[in-house]
Amino acid sequence: MARAIADWWDALELWLTQLAFPVQVGLAIVVVLPLCWVVAGLLDRAAGVVTAALARRNRP
Repeated sequence: MARAIADWWDALELWLTQLAFPVQVGLAIVVVLPLCWVVAGLLDRAAGVVTAALARRNRP
C-alpha cells in the first residue's frame, strides 16, 4: 500500500514539474491559497480559545 502511494506521488511530482511555470503557479494558487486560509482560520480560533481560557483563569 505504501509503495502504491509513493508511486502515485512520484508520478504526480513528475507531471507537475513538466508543466509550464505559469501553470505551476496557477495550480499552487488554487491549491495552496485555500489551504493556508483554512489553516490560518483554525490557528486564529485556537488562539482565541487559549486567550479566553487564560483570561478566565487570571480573573480575580
